[in-house]
Amino acid sequence: MIKKILIVDDHFIVRSGMSLLLENEIDGIQVFGVNDFPEAITELEKSFFDLVILDINLPGGKKYYMIDDLRALQKDVKILIFSAHEEDIYAFRYIQAGANGYLNKLSQSDTIVKAVKAVLEVGKYISADILDKFISFSQNKKENRNPLEELTQREFEIAELLVKGYGNLEIANELDIKMTTVSTHKLNIFKKAQITNIIELSELFKKFTL
Repeated sequence: MIKKILIVDDHFIVRSGMSLLLENEIDGIQVFGVNDFPEAITELEKSFFDLVILDINLPGGKKYYMIDDLRALQKDVKILIFSAHEEDIYAFRYIQAGANGYLNKLSQSDTIVKAVKAVLEVGKYISADILDKFISFSQNKKENRNPLEELTQREFEIAELLVKGYGNLEIANELDIKMTTVSTHKLNIFKKAQITNIIELSELFKKFTL
């Protein structure tokens, strides 16, 4: 049976390059591509897909919440995140949010093919580096503690915006939440990270996401 793959990425060269690579290296697949997240939703409403290869930063996208939106349409669809964002911090979060795997755009072609095959065949792909990170995290090795990993998805989003220089009102408008909610999350972020100001938060992002 032919397996259908949808690539969701706003760069034509990425979509076309991935399509060519996968169709040449994996038998029994059909690859389609769309430019933004609303188009992805439309495609899943029209037809069934076995796998969605999804970029993080997309026109009309909603970061982690895109996973829930896709699964609301097709509950068993497999989702492989394909992003240039740092694997060390983002892979953990997107897999926790329900993605079947995380693949960095700087990966070699053989790694890309391996990841897609793994998700199609066994339902999961985790790189050796991230697997080591999961093991370390589960063993609670304090010397490797990354306080950013203790934040909820919403707290992490707000922390990112704080580091970018957004104020409470700007964050509330950006995420469509109340200012009091932003303030509460901000207090929780500082408490969990054991910091007292934005400068210290910025240093944590430099240390653990670069």
